[in-house]
Amino acid sequence: MGSACKDVREEVIQAWYMDDSDEDQRLPHHCDPKKFVSLDQLSELGVLSWRLDADNYETDEELKKIREDRGYSYTDLIEVCPEKLPNYEEKIKNFFEEHLHTDEEIRYCVAGSGYFDVRDRDDAWIRVWVKKGGMIVLPAGIYHRFTLDTDNYIKAMRLFVGDPVWTPFNRPHDHLAARKEYLEAFVQTGGGSHAVDAAA
Repeated sequence: MGSACKDVREEVIQAWYMDDSDEDQRLPHHCDPKKFVSLDQLSELGVLSWRLDADNYETDEELKKIREDRGYSYTDLIEVCPEKLPNYEEKIKNFFEEHLHTDEEIRYCVAGSGYFDVRDRDDAWIRVWVKKGGMIVLPAGIYHRFTLDTDNYIKAMRLFVGDPVWTPFNRPHDHLAARKEYLEAFVQTGGGSHAVDAAA
């Protein structure tokens, strides 16, 4: 196999630093030159990811095990597209407001695709492109936002520990315990000091 062992997750989840243009939020917004971010680097920010079998999500043993291990007792499905989501324009605008939650945000893309943007330790935006089969967990307290890509469609499973609470706290909400705990766990520890060169 050699050392070029490919991370299969990268077939359904890719991440890169964003440019600062204010063009359509649904465009990729790559820097020039492109600056990709590995899924290991994302995990240093607390963002976890899996590649799952989206064609069999109802019976997938791996998903079942993740749910048991992490206590995700609640699930539902949401379709985000102009035809299926009531108040689509308003919702899309709200999703793209920078915010945090006091619980994890767990999203499993079972069809379509979309962008989850997260802040790195220096407050730069990283765009995480999640496609069919990709599942990500954003930790409580991380500032983030969501938008569709130019295909304008995602069908995602939302998972939750206990009863779902979808309350977004738009930035700034640095006084919340969840934000302080996030900073202590992932930012102030300097866990990124051993980050590899993105070009490696």
